[in-house]
Amino acid sequence: MIAGFNPQPLRIVLAGGSGLLGQVLARHFQQRGHQVVVLTRGPYTALWQTVHWDGKHTGPWTECLEGADVCINLTGRSVNCRYNADNRQAIYESRIRSTQLVGKVIAALAQPPRLWMNASAATIYSRAVDENGVDLPLDETAGVQDGEAHSASPDPLASAKPSTAGWTQREGFTQRVVRDWEAAFFAAETPRTRKVALRTAVALSPTPASAFAVLSHLVRAGLGGKQGSGRQFVPWIHEADYARAVEFLMAREDLDGAFNLTAPNPLPNRAFMAALREAWDVPNGLPAPRLAIEIGAFFLRTAPELVLESCRAVPGRLLDAGFEFEFPFWPDAAEDLVRQWRHRND
Repeated sequence: MIAGFNPQPLRIVLAGGSGLLGQVLARHFQQRGHQVVVLTRGPYTALWQTVHWDGKHTGPWTECLEGADVCINLTGRSVNCRYNADNRQAIYESRIRSTQLVGKVIAALAQPPRLWMNASAATIYSRAVDENGVDLPLDETAGVQDGEAHSASPDPLASAKPSTAGWTQREGFTQRVVRDWEAAFFAAETPRTRKVALRTAVALSPTPASAFAVLSHLVRAGLGGKQGSGRQFVPWIHEADYARAVEFLMAREDLDGAFNLTAPNPLPNRAFMAALREAWDVPNGLPAPRLAIEIGAFFLRTAPELVLESCRAVPGRLLDAGFEFEFPFWPDAAEDLVRQWRHRND
């Protein structure tokens, strides 16, 4: 059981929990004997309960939150898509609207969850470099001063169709999305519910269609060299540490606010890909120059920024609170993920 909570199993509601992170958490807590309820647009067969919702309107699903111990909202249109105007609008609105909806429902409950955790992203930070152009570590205060992420309008969608036409780069589009996302979260008036924003890095899991799967396929095809300059930092976290960090924050009732869920040792793309090749026992990999990534991203209907932008996020608050990572270094994490992949898929 989780220290600090009731000794009996918890009721944990995962809104938008049918994606990779939701399934990681659902498995983790189900295996520990907790009652897991996943709110999803398309109910599916699982070991845990699934309930329909659309992330936009109230409905019978709100009964799942009455008396629940924890609500974790992971809702949001995937960013792994081409950043055209329609997709940018969907990415933005899916996060803001669902967060506002969950906040409205929690505020109206007779017995609201004691904890509401809301997804966020490590890409909230502005990149910072030293005099030599080397990326500086970004903890929860770097690039986003205390309160800055929460200072946007409490209703970012108050105007019809806020313009996203010019949001093409990470610091123009993705950063704006995450800042408004957190602003909507912290603006929700839920005085009886503790709130934690999960600024998550790239969570790596040995499952099909995951980021780890995509990168591994490139490596095994001989295409696992550096991507772009290879100097951009890759923020990452092993799926096990992601689930453990969420559990840790659930137990620590003295903690609230924003936390970086990322391994403490991000590394440049060149070193990241080299360690992944070593884990797969592939000695070499062809590099992918920026132009090749941009062309490939176009045909794959995704955004090159997901690979090319640098973000050296570190988990300052988690470490200060005493959290210990099982996989703090990428080479060890890569070896574990490859071992699991081979056991499950090869």
